[in-house]
Amino acid sequence: MYVILIIAVFTPGMLGNVFIGLVNYSDWVKNKKITFINFILICLAASRISSVLVVFIDAIILELTPHVYHSYSRVKCSDIFWVITDQLSTWLATCLSIFYLLKIAHFSHPLFLWLKWRLRGVLVGFLLFSLFSLIVYFLLLELLSIWGDIYVIPKSNLTLYSETIKTLAFQKIIVFDMLYLVPFLVSLASLLLLFLSLVKHSQNLDRISTTSEDSRAKIHKKAMKMLLSFLVLFIIHIFCMQLSRWLFFLFPNNRSTNFLLLTLNIFPLSHTFIIILGNSKLRQRAMRVLQHLKSQLQELILSLHRLSRVFTMEIA
Repeated sequence: MYVILIIAVFTPGMLGNVFIGLVNYSDWVKNKKITFINFILICLAASRISSVLVVFIDAIILELTPHVYHSYSRVKCSDIFWVITDQLSTWLATCLSIFYLLKIAHFSHPLFLWLKWRLRGVLVGFLLFSLFSLIVYFLLLELLSIWGDIYVIPKSNLTLYSETIKTLAFQKIIVFDMLYLVPFLVSLASLLLLFLSLVKHSQNLDRISTTSEDSRAKIHKKAMKMLLSFLVLFIIHIFCMQLSRWLFFLFPNNRSTNFLLLTLNIFPLSHTFIIILGNSKLRQRAMRVLQHLKSQLQELILSLHRLSRVFTMEIA
């Protein structure tokens, strides 16, 4: 039953990200050029496919062969793969927040205008900073030696083991939270600046006595909805992630904690479909695919119905 649930959660996330990647890659091949935002979407889709795959494989292994993760090296290897893919996914999604802000918002401040004119450089610099922070994170883990300490603590002394596990878990959670702090603050700042830009734009409309909502205001609100959705899902993702890590530290052999791994797919699954619905090109392509699948399904049902009628007539 648990394996079926894993597959049910895993499949939509994979299909959504594969769809985003294929649509943008096909446009790249067709036009023989690619915009920087489409390149980010391709990288985001690839990182989320990898992240979902890592969670899927971990969940299957923990359910079918939990003894595999009794090895320090295997646990550490799995943790490294998951952190890399999840971090890339988070920072690339944050790049979308920066892109929406600099493309849509309008401020006359020289610093904002400088960032707006150098949008590609800003995004590249942000991604380079994310790689640097990821390297620092792994260096901190090596210095703290959290995973190694957990596996060398003598389990014969249960009191010492329990207290040490709590201390080490708390250390790692602090380090891990620091890694996600920058993307969260950047996305939150982007949302607030978009809101201020919308307020400023609305005040300008009031001065010229315009009562109807123009296209710029609609674009602001659409981008703000996407950013707000991202932040809410991001907070849920961090909470579920830290809860699963904490419980895995305290109860490594409890199979009920395996269900928490499934919650780690909520963020890449939900945000992927938010991106599809918020992007007109992706939304139109998705509608075409769904209409094609619907027509194919109808044809299949008709064929089966005709086949059943022929079979019934032959029996009669």
